[in-house]
Amino acid sequence: MEWVAKKNVLIVGLGLMGGSYARALKRLGYHVAALDRDAEAIEYALREHIISEGSADKDERMIREADAIIFALYPGIFPAWVEENQGLFKPGMMLTDVTGVKSCIVYRIQEMLRRDVEFIAAHPMAGRELSGVQNSDDRIFRDANYIIVPTEKNTAKGIEWCAGLGRLLGCGRISVLSPEEHDEMIAFVSQLTHCIAVSLMTCSDNTHLSDYTGDSFRDLTRIARINDKMWSELFMMNREPLLKQMDVFLNELQGFRDMLARGDTEGMRAKMRLSTERRAMFDKR
Repeated sequence: MEWVAKKNVLIVGLGLMGGSYARALKRLGYHVAALDRDAEAIEYALREHIISEGSADKDERMIREADAIIFALYPGIFPAWVEENQGLFKPGMMLTDVTGVKSCIVYRIQEMLRRDVEFIAAHPMAGRELSGVQNSDDRIFRDANYIIVPTEKNTAKGIEWCAGLGRLLGCGRISVLSPEEHDEMIAFVSQLTHCIAVSLMTCSDNTHLSDYTGDSFRDLTRIARINDKMWSELFMMNREPLLKQMDVFLNELQGFRDMLARGDTEGMRAKMRLSTERRAMFDKR
């Protein structure tokens, strides 16, 4: 099925992810409009031909003309925007998002949403350590994992529509998880890893580390350059799953420390072999 027949796409929130979506869809011939409160972001995107049109103010015409809306807003303001503006949506419109937490967002939006439009949540597992539309790049989607997060309110057509967007972006594996499954998974593979990277960078105040370090430290802490407003909001909105995964990690690290303290070389080697075996699964992908 064609993803959007009339090809009018509105992106709400023109940061790194919104800008990357805009680049991909405009390159493929879609008419891409964008709304963002940052006038400089809109001006940049227009100047660089990332979007077809845009506004830093609420533009009712852009909302009314959209056949699909992609939300790239911070999760805290996302539901309020939908509630305020859904009266302008076309009947039959499809909505999706890029939000990094789902349980506290998806059910709330679907409960308030008009019955003649459909919101199907998604999460492209792609990004960069930089923020802002000026750092957007649609190449981040190439072969990336793409997660669709439906509920019982979603239709088979809506799920396929969302999968079609993932394929259009160039994503590789497309998976389907419930909101709860998504949040448990994201707490481990994304949020915990950011916590570890931040902690590594803050546990030493040696300002000369960059003079001595090799690729291993740079690779492990790449994501420590972090958008503190967005990520602290994501952590708080997914607090319980993230705390659970932090405890699992701390227990594992304590176990490794104990093996080192008691001189258990064979125990450490067994952990390293298991780690190597599991990491090899990613290389095969």
